[in-house]
Amino acid sequence: MKEILQRVYWGNPLQDYLIALLVMFLIISAVRLFRKLALQRLRQLSQKTDTVWDDLLVRLLDKSVLPLLNVLALYAASHYLTLPERVNRYFNMAMAVLVTFFVIRLLVAAIQQSLNAYLDKQENAEEKKKQVRSFMVIVKILIWLIGILFLFDNLGFDITAVITGLGIGGIAIALAAQTILGDLFSYFVIFFDRPFEIGDFVVVDDKRGTVEYIGLKTTRIRSLTGEQLVISNTNLTNSRLHNFKLLERRRIVMNLSVTYGTPSEKLQRIPGMIRQIIEAVPQTTFDRAHFATYGPYSLQFEVVYFIETQDYMVYMDAQQTINLAIYDAFAAEGISFAYPTQQILLSREQPVA
Repeated sequence: MKEILQRVYWGNPLQDYLIALLVMFLIISAVRLFRKLALQRLRQLSQKTDTVWDDLLVRLLDKSVLPLLNVLALYAASHYLTLPERVNRYFNMAMAVLVTFFVIRLLVAAIQQSLNAYLDKQENAEEKKKQVRSFMVIVKILIWLIGILFLFDNLGFDITAVITGLGIGGIAIALAAQTILGDLFSYFVIFFDRPFEIGDFVVVDDKRGTVEYIGLKTTRIRSLTGEQLVISNTNLTNSRLHNFKLLERRRIVMNLSVTYGTPSEKLQRIPGMIRQIIEAVPQTTFDRAHFATYGPYSLQFEVVYFIETQDYMVYMDAQQTINLAIYDAFAAEGISFAYPTQQILLSREQPVA
C-alpha cells in the first residue's frame, strides 16, 4: 500500500494527489454544508426582520462569497502538488482571473443592493430604480475597468502606459464633452438632493408641467398644453424651480377697489362681510381684511386668506365661490366696484363788467 502511495505520476506522488483531493473535498463539503444549514437558517431569520441589510448579507454570501470559496478550495489544494513552472504560471493566472471576477461581482452586487435598499425607503421606489439603471451601467463599467487594471498589474504587466493613456484620453473626452458631463453631475444632484421627483408639478421660468422622466442628460416635463418639454439637467439645477407638490397651503392676496363715493358706514362693514364669506367656504382659512390705502381712483381693500390644500382645482373652485359671494354681497349693500375713471370739473368764468 505504501509503495502504491509513493508512486510518482506527472512529478507528484499519488499520496500528494489524494491529499490535494481531500483538502478540496473538505473545503467544498464545508461550503455546501454551510449553504444547506447555516445559510438557510440565516435566510429564514432575515425574512423575520424589518431591516434589509441582513437580506443583503445573505444574498451576497449566496451569490458571491460561497462561489469564491469554491475557487479558493482548488487554489488551496494546488499547494500540495508540485506543478511545472509553465503550468503553475497559467494556473495562478487562471486563479487570479477567477478571484478578480468573483470579487468584482461581490462589489457590484453590494453597491446594487445597497442602492436598492436606499431607494425602497423612498416614494416612487420602482420609478427611481428604473432611473438608476443607466447610472449603474456606468458604475459597473468603471468597477470592471479598475478591476481589470489591478488584475493586469498583479499578473506582471506594465500598466503605467495604459493608465497614462487613459488619463490623457479622459482629459480629452472631458474637454470635448463638458456639457454632457455637466448634465451627468446635475443628474446626481437631482437624484440625491431630490429637488423634484417624477409626478411633481413644477414651474421653471415660464414653463410649467408634470415631471414624467428624469434621465442622465435631460428631464422630460409634460406641459399643461399637452406637449412634452425636454430640459437639460444643468438648466434645471441652475434655474429657480417652483415645486408645487411640496405646497401644503396656498396664500391668496386679493385686492378690491370700491368707489370714492361709498359711505363710511359701508366701508366699515366690508372687512366683516368678506370674513364671513371666506369662513363659509370649505378648506379656507381667513387671515385678514383691511382698508389698505387711498388709490388714484378708488379706495383699496387688501384681503389675505389660505387654501388648505395643494389641489389646484379646489383652489380655483374656492376662489370662484368667494368672488361670486363678494359680488352678490356688494350688490345687496349698494357698494360699487371702482374702475379707472377721470372726472373733469369745468367752471364758467363771469364776464368782467
